[in-house]
Amino acid sequence: MRAGISRFTQIGEWIFEVKMVRALRVSEYGQPYSGVATISINGDNVYIDTQLTRNNEELSREDCMAFYEFCRQLEMKQIHYDRVKQGMRWPRVVDVEENQSPRPRIQLVK
Repeated sequence: MRAGISRFTQIGEWIFEVKMVRALRVSEYGQPYSGVATISINGDNVYIDTQLTRNNEELSREDCMAFYEFCRQLEMKQIHYDRVKQGMRWPRVVDVEENQSPRPRIQLVK
């Protein structure tokens, strides 16, 4: 897989910008999938709007890392999503550490 994914592609006088993505959990495109998510992109932020799996299973750590890697390659800075536990919705925000601006190091000297 490529090191980075471009959000912008120019063809002729048109620039195409990726703003929404549908992600499928499946080993080969066209086969029945076991999970689906809809991702919206706004600026440097990604919003995972839906996360549905067959049999209502929770997303695994590997699933979450796949989303994180996708967002890293798109050079996103934050991932926003809702986690549902026991019928309650909990909003979450994850920083994509590799894409954060380097913070200046402040050193106090006497």
